[in-house]
Amino acid sequence: MQQISASSTIRCRSDLGAHQEFSRMGVRNLPENCFMIHTWLDKHEYPFTSRYFAQGAFRQHYIDEGAGQILLFVHGTPSWSFEFRNLISALHSNYRCVAPDHLGFGLSDKPGSFPYSTPRHSELLETFVSGLGLKNITLVVHDFGGPIGLSFAMRRPDLVQRIVVLNSWLWSSADEPGFKKLKKALSGPWVPFLYKYLNFPLRVLLPASFGRRKLPHKIRRQYRKPYASVRDRVALLACARALLRDQDWFESLWQKRGVLAAKPVLILWGTRDPMIAPAYAERFSGGFPLAQLYYIENAGHFPHEEEPDCIVSLIRAFIE
Repeated sequence: MQQISASSTIRCRSDLGAHQEFSRMGVRNLPENCFMIHTWLDKHEYPFTSRYFAQGAFRQHYIDEGAGQILLFVHGTPSWSFEFRNLISALHSNYRCVAPDHLGFGLSDKPGSFPYSTPRHSELLETFVSGLGLKNITLVVHDFGGPIGLSFAMRRPDLVQRIVVLNSWLWSSADEPGFKKLKKALSGPWVPFLYKYLNFPLRVLLPASFGRRKLPHKIRRQYRKPYASVRDRVALLACARALLRDQDWFESLWQKRGVLAAKPVLILWGTRDPMIAPAYAERFSGGFPLAQLYYIENAGHFPHEEEPDCIVSLIRAFIE
């Protein structure tokens, strides 16, 4: 595989199952109509078989499409596995594409009293990977999925073959001026109200995170629907608070990144991300000896949503 030391800017063009029932004995497959139906789910956009993995007493939703080398997709917030649908639709004919929804997100259970934290999500990801027996993984992470997935990779480097990073982070931001402003905002008494009752992250932050291409209404609806009620939004608020609480843990991951020094890393970065600056991409690139960095011009925080064909091509070239 060719290693590229310098970063590149990509101008992308638009033309470029079974459910499971839990028992003391584990899980068993059921027909789809025997478990959980989401009538709002657009099966044209998300044409995958829903599956469920037992995380203790809770059901973790995931999709598992195709066969071959494994790509494991780890989403961030405010999101769910839906964000990877275009990549999976394009890649599952050649690869096995696995994409879980974190507990509290997407179509997974959303327990109100669960101890949501970034480290806990990472532990659950490891349990999920172990339960499915996944090996030789190409790990694809985005946003909060970065620290969640890369922490898992540091604990189990034997299971991860290579890494793809989409607009994320892996260190403390506590001393940055922007974070200090964010900390003040997230510490305000109105934040729980905004998150729980106004669905602020899905109605405001998500649409604002895109670059040149804006999300159509029907796609925004698919992102929002798993968080339709107040009780569905507990994990969204917990992730916002994790930005304050887990900073030391983020920094500890950066200090341990040497565990992954031998792993090829592909960094794909939307240049118009209003949340995470391109300087973060450069720091990622400088922190991993085998890193390749591509800037996706005019894309925002979700380059894989705005320019899926471009991202798919780069991932294919990286793997093959």
